Amino acid sequence: MNPSNLTRAKTSSPLAVPCRRQPASQFLIAIRKRLNTDRGAKRIRLTFLPTHLCSASRSRLKQHDTTKMPSAAIDDGFEALLEPFYNGKKLTDPINTKEDKYQLLPAFLKVKGLVKQHIDSYNYFVEEDIKKIVEANRVVRCDQEPSFWLEFTDIRVGKPTRNDNAQTHIQSAKPVSPMECRLRDSTYAAPVVVDIAYPKNGVRNIRKNVQLCRIPVMLKSSKCYLNGANNAKMEDLNECPLDPGGYFIVGGTEKVILIQEQLSKNRVIVEKDDKGGVQASVTSSTHERKSKTYVVLKKDRILLTHNILVEPIPIVIVLKALGGLSDYDIMELVAGGDAKYQDDFLINFEEAAKAGVYTQQQALEYVGARVKMGGPRKPGPRFAAGPRRNPIEEGLDALSNLIVAHVTVKDLDFYPKTIYIAMMVRRILMAVHNPELVDDRDFVGNKRLELAGQLLSLLFEDLLKQFISGVKSNMEHFFKKPNRTSAYDPVGAIGANGILITQGLNRAIQSGNWTVKRFGMNRAGVTHVLSRLSYIAALGMMTRISSQFEKTRKVSGPRALQPSQWGMLCTSDTPEGEACGLVKNLALMTHITTEAGEEKVKRCVSTLIEGIRLIEECSGTEMHEENAFIIHVNGTPYALTLDAAAFAKRFKQFRRRGVLSAFIGIHTSHATASIHIATDEGRICRPYIIVQNGKSMLEAAHLELLRSKKATFEDFLKKGVLEYLDVNEENDALIAIHESDINQNTTHLEIEPFTILGAVAGLIPFPHHNQSPRNTYQCAMGKQAIGFIAYNQQNRIDTLHYTLVYPQRPMVITKTIQLIHYDKLPAGQNATVVVMSYSGYDIEDALVLNKASCDRGFGRCQVFKKSTTELTSYPNGNRDRLGGIQRDEDGRPKDRHGVLDTDGLAIPGMKLKDGDIMIMKETPLDQQSTGIAGDRASTDFRPSPISYKIKDPAIVDKVVITTKENGTPLMKVRTRQTRRPELGDKFSSRHGQKGVVGIIVDQEDLPFSDKGLTPDIIMNPHGFPSRMTVGKLFECLTGKASVVAGRREYGFGDAFRSHPVEEMGKVLIDYGFSWEGKDYFTSGITGEPHEAYLFNGPIFYQRLKHMVADKMHSRSRGPRAVLTRQPTEGRSRDGGLRLGEMERDCLIAYGASQLLLERLMYSSDATNVDVCERCGLMGYQGYCQTCKTTSNVTQMSMPYAAKLLLQELISMNVGVRMQLEDQFPHPR
Repeated sequence: MNPSNLTRAKTSSPLAVPCRRQPASQFLIAIRKRLNTDRGAKRIRLTFLPTHLCSASRSRLKQHDTTKMPSAAIDDGFEALLEPFYNGKKLTDPINTKEDKYQLLPAFLKVKGLVKQHIDSYNYFVEEDIKKIVEANRVVRCDQEPSFWLEFTDIRVGKPTRNDNAQTHIQSAKPVSPMECRLRDSTYAAPVVVDIAYPKNGVRNIRKNVQLCRIPVMLKSSKCYLNGANNAKMEDLNECPLDPGGYFIVGGTEKVILIQEQLSKNRVIVEKDDKGGVQASVTSSTHERKSKTYVVLKKDRILLTHNILVEPIPIVIVLKALGGLSDYDIMELVAGGDAKYQDDFLINFEEAAKAGVYTQQQALEYVGARVKMGGPRKPGPRFAAGPRRNPIEEGLDALSNLIVAHVTVKDLDFYPKTIYIAMMVRRILMAVHNPELVDDRDFVGNKRLELAGQLLSLLFEDLLKQFISGVKSNMEHFFKKPNRTSAYDPVGAIGANGILITQGLNRAIQSGNWTVKRFGMNRAGVTHVLSRLSYIAALGMMTRISSQFEKTRKVSGPRALQPSQWGMLCTSDTPEGEACGLVKNLALMTHITTEAGEEKVKRCVSTLIEGIRLIEECSGTEMHEENAFIIHVNGTPYALTLDAAAFAKRFKQFRRRGVLSAFIGIHTSHATASIHIATDEGRICRPYIIVQNGKSMLEAAHLELLRSKKATFEDFLKKGVLEYLDVNEENDALIAIHESDINQNTTHLEIEPFTILGAVAGLIPFPHHNQSPRNTYQCAMGKQAIGFIAYNQQNRIDTLHYTLVYPQRPMVITKTIQLIHYDKLPAGQNATVVVMSYSGYDIEDALVLNKASCDRGFGRCQVFKKSTTELTSYPNGNRDRLGGIQRDEDGRPKDRHGVLDTDGLAIPGMKLKDGDIMIMKETPLDQQSTGIAGDRASTDFRPSPISYKIKDPAIVDKVVITTKENGTPLMKVRTRQTRRPELGDKFSSRHGQKGVVGIIVDQEDLPFSDKGLTPDIIMNPHGFPSRMTVGKLFECLTGKASVVAGRREYGFGDAFRSHPVEEMGKVLIDYGFSWEGKDYFTSGITGEPHEAYLFNGPIFYQRLKHMVADKMHSRSRGPRAVLTRQPTEGRSRDGGLRLGEMERDCLIAYGASQLLLERLMYSSDATNVDVCERCGLMGYQGYCQTCKTTSNVTQMSMPYAAKLLLQELISMNVGVRMQLEDQFPHPR
């Protein structure tokens, strides 16, 4: 790079240099030249300014001396000056440039997106959902004493506190910060308090602020101290302002609840079963239970099945049982006036006639007789004990509470449920005639995402029911006593049983096992430890979606890229291997909805347009007449309209005005003549700009308000400028990608096309010029890159922490990088790369590194590791202690005690070698004696030190002494290793091109350019043709143009932006470089010019966590496994290198029998065994127990594992006899 260019880049401002001491005309020409060179910036049409404006600008320049002003301030001044003249536009004109719309993205990410959905979901749980749960379980009644009851009148979640004091003394608790919890291995939790009421001496007694339990608090949620904190407060709390939040700290470990993907509840899904038949199913989910109802077509007959039923029931019998309808009414509900559906359905009446069912009573008896024993009653400890009810009661209970349970039955009015099941039957008949009407299970609109709030809500309600059961049994135990001396006080019972809720929540988040007994739900792996390998690894984990689908099944459907994932889920970010396509990631502008109440929507639906009737008031003929559309609210039929288009238009107007929640979705299905309104949680949606009459509703005035912070993203939603569309509603919209695509039919406009990618894929410059698997590889490797994890990383003590010593902001960035602040916490360095074939050490993607660059700090990283111990107290009162330094006869510390201080802890800054003691802990020999009745406890201690067990030396970086929540002293020692790149270390660019270091070459031997530039990395050109990573070439070219011009704004590589080669080539020519990025290089070895010009420039390289120092391993002799006597496995156990089945096959094919024998037996687990030549069984000490003789027993060598196998087979009564071909010499 030219040093003079560097100097100019640092000192000059793009617009300030040519402005001073020039007349207005020259000044404008100079600005035009500057702006025309930058195609990426706003296009500005310059006109001669009025005289008064020119004089104003001159006077402003005189007042503010440019030498003292930062260049950005000058730029801002001219931007403000020229703003009214952009393209001759006025503030009321619609926006039609990319740069203008882009301003909506930072505004959106302030309020929604990325991690905000976790926080919104948790906030909804602690502020709304928890109150609903307690309201549903408000009163606890006592069977022993009917006059006594306990009522929970209110519940509140407090702020996080230390749990050092007794439970009920909330006032004495002290606030606690997240960093304190990390260091003390405690849980960042807040007290949950309830107000209770109960009768005391015949009067309603109220107790306020009784502690129920403690609930883990999500960082940056409404209950966290970091919520709304500015940078100064974050610094006071020892937190990083860029930390995304959205995770929990339990036992000092950061845990994140992964987003869970589920099939949507309370929605009818029509699909083909395994045998090709059509079935409609609905998963009903209520607070009490979850169940699945199927309506199945088998041999032209339609049956209803449910796991509560012994056998499927003909559909006509079910419909008769529900409403006592006549055959004509049933036919009308299912088929309407459509002859083809009537013909198909007619055969089902024969089934009912064959069963002798004609009336509702007969139908109920038929259904009740097929209900499983004890099934429909509510779950409880004694639900199966009572006598069986008569079939009519069983049938009524099953139909009202279990079959299609989410459709509520009020006052035994089964008509809504009848309509629902008839609708399922009609959907099956329609799918038979039109196979396109079969639903796709993998369509994103049929999925719901469960977030932390919903999962905690399920768990909390289950634990609360267990808590109430415990309180109730405590009450009954108290009132059983015949001679009570005091009144019952429920506070003690609440405290004792509330611990179970605290433990249940902590255990679930810590282990990741979500067990909800009433739903029979038992999921594993719901929570994961938050990956802190790099900043982007943590952020990527927050947007990860985990599917419950089995990873081992090789099914393509759920793994395939769905068109409905456009803009909602990242197209590139998914793992390789068995989890491919099952683990997904959210796109940049995706939002996941929380629940919006449906009561307001129902009230609104009834009054929107004329002619809307509630579904209960309509007959079957009216429902299926032409132009009739059934309005569904959250999957349940609610009303009927004859003008669907007018209804949908009016509904959207109400939503755009802010009368209804912005996250309520509406879509029309013409195939099934229905309008679906969704208010439920877990739907995926994203914002779009509204287009009306071919004109974008977003105007320059709106963005001016946004820039001046007089309006927020939320304001634009209420003004009807933007709106959220979910996946189903997108199908009703015509969305333009660019402004030029807008026509009269367009309904919406994309804010930014690159937002179809997620946060991790957004790091890749020019991803649309790469082959798609390469972008997927980078998404995996970007999370493994070593960099900075947070501003407070030196205060944290993590189990394993990698840090790059000199991380750099990428030369070529994307807008996503700025939005997610990756440029502030990067994970990589800008390396000068030359593409050429240099020696043979660069084949197969290996890299050639410059030794001088490594000396100067390229790729240098630090590895921090934690060792921890606690001083435990034992039941007899003895406790662990820290011992002193053990010294030799001369008073010097013994060899292993060299780094210890007088307190028994390592001294920070001391060098550790393998075997050195870091914490001199001593444990009492006697941990059981009580000291009672002469049982005297011993006072002797034995050493149990914490040692450094790694062969490479390290430095003691930090020692922390603290106490845990229970008062146990806790010691942590952090060690530090500084590593420079070595042969075999893994590096990667941002285009999925990974490679190891093949050779490190002296700078003198490397090629140098005519400007004296030598490369940091030499890359083999054969890495480009088959990989097709053109984006990497563009990054190199763009970065080079940005560097030589000293213009950072040249280095933008956003997805879907225009081709950079033309404009960047012109910039390179302006500064005396080749248009195509190639330069003249001279060989450092021979001093002769290279025969070709070499392509070179800066490329951002990531150092990955895979290092030779962590993996290199070999051994000769070493430990063996006790059972098989074979060498142990793994580097940590000093294990051997396994010669596996395939390696064995290679040696057999090669014919190296002696090598096989040596590797698989003599060098592994050879053992001498006595074998009887006559019977072929093993003997013992020269004696055969089977033949009762010593004459035919010989000794032979065989692998011990083979001998073990033979003995295990014999123990299973399988005789294994060996035939000896060679005659062995008899030892005895």
